Amino acid sequence: MPRDYHFIAVFMVLFGVADVHAQTYKCVDPGGRPTYTNVKEEMHGKKCTVVSREISVVPVPPAAAPAKAAAGAAKATGERVDPNMQRGRDDTRRKILQEELDAAEKRLSESRQKLAEQDAIRSGEERLIPQKALDRIKPHREEVERQEQNVVSLKRELSNLR
Repeated sequence: MPRDYHFIAVFMVLFGVADVHAQTYKCVDPGGRPTYTNVKEEMHGKKCTVVSREISVVPVPPAAAPAKAAAGAAKATGERVDPNMQRGRDDTRRKILQEELDAAEKRLSESRQKLAEQDAIRSGEERLIPQKALDRIKPHREEVERQEQNVVSLKRELSNLR
């Protein structure tokens, strides 16, 4: 029987199950915030004392930033966001969507131009086998359709804002 206990103790020490010498320290930083650690390198510059009971060590989240005045104004009226802040966000969103719409319309125009150029080109082989011309033009048609869908989606988003 004693031999079994010896084996279990050796097993626990080898695999780190029992760490008899580990100590947990409560450290107070210069700002007065307490932290708990078992790493001695983290204790430099702090007042640390050994904690006699077992505790769960969980990192402390950083201190929350003070609330903005606009958030306070929104809470006073019972709304989630200050109306002026929301109006600014809406204006920014509208501007971004309009810029995206302008860019999408430009890409659509370019895609249509490339499709027209490719449609105008017919080699001798493509005249004999029309399917070859259709296969060559197909990616250009798909690009035009994709750009048209983008323009329609952006216009719908813009109309939802107004």
